[in-house]
Amino acid sequence: MDSADRPSPSAIATAAATIRSTLGALGLALNAVVWWNSLYLDAAVKQLPAQGFPATEEMCARLSPIAYDHINFLGRYAFTRAEVGGALRPFHQADPGA
Repeated sequence: MDSADRPSPSAIATAAATIRSTLGALGLALNAVVWWNSLYLDAAVKQLPAQGFPATEEMCARLSPIAYDHINFLGRYAFTRAEVGGALRPFHQADPGA
């Protein structure tokens, strides 16, 4: 590679800073998803036995808060502070006909 084709040190530094910033944002997003999923998994595991479903330790050991299929990472979002009174949102009710 000819030296004229190589990026300048400042271009490399700028690209590295951009990559670090992007990775930091992705790490923050992943941490938020894991935290949110952990809250709701914990609530669901506590609610299932109350509804008569035998949630065993073996079942719970296979749960993971890493899942993110329900999160859309594309697009623009506006975050406003909702007044929830310190409680989690209610679970969706399963359709008995499904």
